Amino acid sequence: MNFFHTHISETAVQLAIETLRSGLVSEGARVRQFEQELERVLGLVRPVAVNSGTSALHLALSVAGVGPGDEVILPPQTFVATGLAILMCGATPVFADIQPMTGNIDPASIRAKISPRTKAIIPVHWAGYPCDMDEIGAIASEHRLTVIEDAAHALGATYRGRPVGSLSRFTAFSFQAIKHLTTGDGGALCCLAPGDYHEARRKRWFGIDRERDAASFLGERIYNLTQVGFKYHLNDLAAAIGLGNLPDMPANLARHRRIAETYRHRLADVAGLTHLDYRGDRNSSYWTYTMLVERRNDFVCALRSRGIPVSVIHQGIDRNQVFGAKPSHLPHQRFFDSNQIALPIHVDMTDDLVTAVTNAILAGW
Repeated sequence: MNFFHTHISETAVQLAIETLRSGLVSEGARVRQFEQELERVLGLVRPVAVNSGTSALHLALSVAGVGPGDEVILPPQTFVATGLAILMCGATPVFADIQPMTGNIDPASIRAKISPRTKAIIPVHWAGYPCDMDEIGAIASEHRLTVIEDAAHALGATYRGRPVGSLSRFTAFSFQAIKHLTTGDGGALCCLAPGDYHEARRKRWFGIDRERDAASFLGERIYNLTQVGFKYHLNDLAAAIGLGNLPDMPANLARHRRIAETYRHRLADVAGLTHLDYRGDRNSSYWTYTMLVERRNDFVCALRSRGIPVSVIHQGIDRNQVFGAKPSHLPHQRFFDSNQIALPIHVDMTDDLVTAVTNAILAGW
C-alpha cells in the first residue's frame, strides 16, 4: 500500500504525446485552454497558470506589493514554501497560532499578531479543510491587509457554498505530482481583481506583456521593463497533462471524500484517537486525512508492522532557523506537532485497502 499516489489519466498521456510531437511545448494555446477549463470545471476566478504553487505564492506577494520591511502573518502548520515565499520578497514571516482541532490558522491569533508593518495574511487550508475565511476577511478589511490563500491542499474545496479560489484577492494552488490534480509540477494563482490578474500574467513572464507588447519589424517584442518579473509561466506540455487529468478531478475528489467518511465513521469511537473538527458550512478536499493520536510512536510502529503506511505530513515550520533563531510561543501548534498523524487517502485505494487501514487501527496500538 502506498501513502501517496500520482494520478495520470490515459487522456493526459495522449495529450502529452500530441504536444511533444507538435514541437510547441512552451507557454501557448494549451496553457490558455487549461486556465479556461479551471474556471469552467472548478469555478476558479481568473487563474494564472504558473510552474509551481510556490511561484503562485511569491507572485501574489509581489503583485500585492509586499517587500522589505513588511510583515506577513501565516500559520506554522504548512510546508516551508509558504514562509520561504515571504522571505523571497524580503519581508518577515510572523507566525500566528493554529486551531488545535483543525490545523488551520486561528483568527484570534492573527489579530494579536498584527503590527504597523503587517501587509498581508496567508491562511493555509490544512489538509484541504477551508479556514474561517469570513472572520479572516473581516480582520483583513479592518486593517487594510491583503489575503493570499495558500490552497495547495484545497483544490475542489468549498466554503459556504463558494469554491476556494473565488473568495479572496489571491488564492494559490499547487499541481505538484501528488495533489488532486497534477501537471507534473505546476500551480495557479487566482485573482479576483482584473488589474491583479493582468499584472500577474505580465509578471509571470519576466514582466513582459506577451499579449500587448507587439513584435517590432525586426521580430523582437517592443518592451521597456520598469519592474522585476519572473520566469514562472507554465508550459504547454505540463498544461496538456493537466487538461488530460482535469475530467477525472470531480470523481477523484469524490473518492477522497468517501474514504474520509469511512475513516470518520469506522474510527469514530476509538480510544486515544481524535478526529479533527468538521463544520457543515464547508467541504474539505481531503488531500490528506489528519488525526490526533495518543502515544503516537506506538501507533506508528503498530500500523507499519501491519503493512499500513502512516506519516506526519508537516511539523510547524517556525522551528526552522531560516525563519528565526527559535520557535515562536504557539502552544496549539506545539500540541498539534506532538499528536498529529495522517492516514493514506488517494484514488488508487480500493475499498479493501481502506478496510485494511481501519482494521489495523481497530486492532489497537
